[in-house]
Amino acid sequence: MKKRFQWLALLLIALIIGGLFLSSSMSYQQQTLIPFLKHYLAGQPGYDTLSNVKFIYAGKEESIAAVGYFKLVEFFIRKLAHFSIFGLLGIATFWFLKDEMHTRFLAPWVAWFTVTGWAGFDEFHEMLTFGRTPLVEDVMLDSAGACCGIIITILILLVYQKLSKKD
Repeated sequence: MKKRFQWLALLLIALIIGGLFLSSSMSYQQQTLIPFLKHYLAGQPGYDTLSNVKFIYAGKEESIAAVGYFKLVEFFIRKLAHFSIFGLLGIATFWFLKDEMHTRFLAPWVAWFTVTGWAGFDEFHEMLTFGRTPLVEDVMLDSAGACCGIIITILILLVYQKLSKKD
């Protein structure tokens, strides 16, 4: 049963990395969500709340005043996607490594460093793609997503082990 989960984790890793490579190969114009958002969020829900949001990301102001409603919503969707996808990649990588490593203590660290490396490679690939902007901040966000995914997985495994010992 453990080997089956490892193979599934490896398959998930391959699918995510393949999807990331494909995504990084596309220009911003090919990926933009703005037309979709303009159609489905035409009434600009949450505008009042978002109008109070203002921060700097990668040296650029992100606010409705600076970039507009739809660009700001797209920014949050894109960054959430970064965090989530690399969180899932962290989970799958840790799950694959946890039973393969001789020292279980190293598995989360190796998984995290591996996924952070993939995040760096992904941004490097974006640098080679016309119309894309590679950002160190995105690598940091991706790395944080991987770290959170790994930590959540470890906590769930610890709770599961504790509960299974009671039975």
